[in-house]
Amino acid sequence: MTKPAGSLGALEELAVTLAAASPDGVASSRPATAILFAADHPVARRGVSAYPQEVTAAMVANFVNGGAAASVLSAKLGVDLTVVDVGVAHPVPLPVLTGKMHDASKNAHHASVRFFREDIASALVGDIAVEDGLPGNLLERAIEAGVRAVDRLAQSARVLVLGEMGIGNTTVAAAVAGALMGCDAASITGAGTGVTGEALEAKQETVRLALQRVPPGSAPDAVLRRVGGREIAALVGAAGRAVERGMIVLVDGFIVSAAMLALVRAVPEVKPYLVFAHRSREAGHRAVLEALDARPLLDLGLRLGEASGALAALPLLDLACALHTQMATFEEAAVPGKVSPESHP
Repeated sequence: MTKPAGSLGALEELAVTLAAASPDGVASSRPATAILFAADHPVARRGVSAYPQEVTAAMVANFVNGGAAASVLSAKLGVDLTVVDVGVAHPVPLPVLTGKMHDASKNAHHASVRFFREDIASALVGDIAVEDGLPGNLLERAIEAGVRAVDRLAQSARVLVLGEMGIGNTTVAAAVAGALMGCDAASITGAGTGVTGEALEAKQETVRLALQRVPPGSAPDAVLRRVGGREIAALVGAAGRAVERGMIVLVDGFIVSAAMLALVRAVPEVKPYLVFAHRSREAGHRAVLEALDARPLLDLGLRLGEASGALAALPLLDLACALHTQMATFEEAAVPGKVSPESHP
């Protein structure tokens, strides 16, 4: 290409990653699609969040109805959005439900929004401070819910944007990440929805108790079973299936990254298919990214979740593809190439 080698930095690396995953070797970021998994957690009763659990159900409706950040960004980018209820504690106030799917494909950019409710949404889950978060076969069922979500996507999809929603899930993600990395609760537990003071102390204590329940060196599935949540397990299943399909997974913030850490620890071969969108303000995210040897594309001080950071990074993938497919070579543009040392007297 008509540039010094490596001069486009991460954009070049992105082009290589996207081209390597493409069947024809040409970098491609479209069609892109987004999936958000939503669930609540019993630890919310311990005062670990600044918001009540009812917010999860209300935000799921907000996603579907087009008012949330993820909805706005998806619409602007022309990205279809699927919202999957894998454990929302309160009824979702959607205006129209047909079976288990609500279709709200009515925005200006022709990106559809779909809603699915999985059977595991009503399953009993545990307070990770004192009991297994995903007892019985719930871990496997939650992973399969993630697999099914990807199987519902069009075969042409090339990039999967992953996100989540759930009051209490930064607490659960901190426990998962801390157990996988051997971190203490204080270093891995952050403000989440904005808790400070006694609420932050309660959150750190909850994570400390959860970490005590995980034997050192536990396998990723054991960690997820003891201190994971349904949406985190679903993220693992969705990413795994997407990679099986040869898709690139655009990873959002702390919670999705914690899920990807579990997946990579279990199946290291997925790592080249994961693109880490951003580094969030959540305390433990930097540590998780370092454990994954990941170089995030953006650092904007985001901490919303719901795939907002991943969606914000998607245009960079588009630009990398444009550079890969549209830039001229030195020969095509008749631009003199690099001078070799031998040509100098």
